Amino acid sequence: GVLGSLGRYAVGLAVPHVAGSFAWSTFLVNVTGSLAMGVLVVWVLSMARPHPWLRPFLGVGVLGGWTTFSSYALDVHAIVEAGHGLVATAYLVGSLVVGLVAVGLGISLGERVFGRRP
Repeated sequence: GVLGSLGRYAVGLAVPHVAGSFAWSTFLVNVTGSLAMGVLVVWVLSMARPHPWLRPFLGVGVLGGWTTFSSYALDVHAIVEAGHGLVATAYLVGSLVVGLVAVGLGISLGERVFGRRP
């Protein structure tokens, strides 16, 4: 998890946001993590005999450290507390919708690269 967490920390430094405003760094890591999870699932399923630690290492460890539900929830709370209910709603719903679309795109991309499983 440390690999993903350090990456997420670096994105937070590169894309800072003021507390109570749209958290672009958290949005970015969660959406890219969703995309990567879609690709990862297809890649692992395309293997005849994947290493038993591959999915936990990459999916739970690296991507689990990269993405963050706790920061997402705290960001929503901070945006609401700052009095920006519309921004909080956009961030809350937008993260979920764009994240789901990203997983779908990741699956499609994975199928193009690794082939569709019969």
